[in-house]
Amino acid sequence: MSTPANDTPLATVRLGADGPEVGVQGLGCMGMSFAYGPTDADEARATLDRALELGVTLYDTADMYGSGENETFLSPFFRAHRDEVTIATKFGIVLDPDDPSKRGTRNDRPYVQQCVENSLRRLDVDVIDLYYMHRRDLAVPIEDAVGAMAELVAEGKVRWLGLSEVTGEELRAAHAVHPIAAVQSEWSLFSRDVERTVVPAAAELGVAFVPYSPLGRGFLTGAFADANTELSADDFRRTQPRYQGANAAANRELLEPIRAIAKAHDASLGQIALAWVHQQARLWDLPVVPIPGTRRPARVAENTAASRIELDDAELSELNQIAERVTGDRYPDMSFTSAGRE
Repeated sequence: MSTPANDTPLATVRLGADGPEVGVQGLGCMGMSFAYGPTDADEARATLDRALELGVTLYDTADMYGSGENETFLSPFFRAHRDEVTIATKFGIVLDPDDPSKRGTRNDRPYVQQCVENSLRRLDVDVIDLYYMHRRDLAVPIEDAVGAMAELVAEGKVRWLGLSEVTGEELRAAHAVHPIAAVQSEWSLFSRDVERTVVPAAAELGVAFVPYSPLGRGFLTGAFADANTELSADDFRRTQPRYQGANAAANRELLEPIRAIAKAHDASLGQIALAWVHQQARLWDLPVVPIPGTRRPARVAENTAASRIELDDAELSELNQIAERVTGDRYPDMSFTSAGRE
């Protein structure tokens, strides 16, 4: 069995009932200027161009990635291809300027208004295609926060709304205020807590699911074995429990069945991990558009090819057993995720 050609254009899918039609795989752009150590800016720009050539049209960023630097970095690419791309950005995470490791949340109306204006300025566009609430501020009813976001649609500043790291109940409450095109949360062979409530709710409501970190932040590709010993001091993954020390050693063993299946398909580990995510669309009957991040043109071609790998039932069954054996949380503080509210 061989891997599909890496240069075949992506199929497309619609986000939500009335959302944009996008390539079935997007591109997470955070690492191009934030969280994952040093970046070669020229190579990152070449990656953006290569992604578009391959049919990637959904590009994901956020206002807190580098305190706005990521949006600014992406703006020339977006301006050059405005009619070809779907721009997704987010608000809601507040960084402490004196200590970036400290994070809070805000969803109140004045903050929403302030954030969208800042993102529009940095992105240098007239309208944001998909605007996500990055994290819930529990002090603000979700109906009020989504109501403030809906005002942005009415004002022509935003086209479609999205939510990140919410529960099924929260998604239903939000969707009752204004249609939600997409919900974004971590979903991978290592992270399946979203299947408890939010994935079923998204399928019920016709909301697309956009999995972030579908490659386990690179761990599922075998790119690194222990964050503490192999990654730069400023790499965000050094703070994540499952990629450190004894947890990392135990989790490395879980790559073996992925490796065996990859060999059978003449594919990479990452391609099998992504193929599993893509096949959740059929299993759950909802649009699924993973957004693996990369800063290399060759890697984005490899990743998009994964959307055309078909895993059989026996392979899916074997892969489905991995998540329950993962050791270590995906964040040092899980209350910052929807899992803390399930």
